[in-house]
Amino acid sequence: MLLMIIEKFKNRDAKPVYQRLHERGRMMTEGLIYRDSWIEANFDRCFQLVECDDPAVLQEWIMQWADLVEFEIVPVTPSAVASEIVKKHL
Repeated sequence: MLLMIIEKFKNRDAKPVYQRLHERGRMMTEGLIYRDSWIEANFDRCFQLVECDDPAVLQEWIMQWADLVEFEIVPVTPSAVASEIVKKHL
């Protein structure tokens, strides 16, 4: 399953997140696949696209960052797939 992870940096401070990323890497748990990420221009939030089929794997990864980041998790579908689904119902 594809997931858009919206990370809101606590205290609006990206520096501790980047420090940990620099020191330890993404710390992705086995079974969690990183696809890409984007940072808001003001450094308030990060948007990460990941793939994962086991919620426990995702939760394990989240716990490694929960002291620095608040998470919102949104299951997503590629636009091309969604378009095909909708087309069947037109």
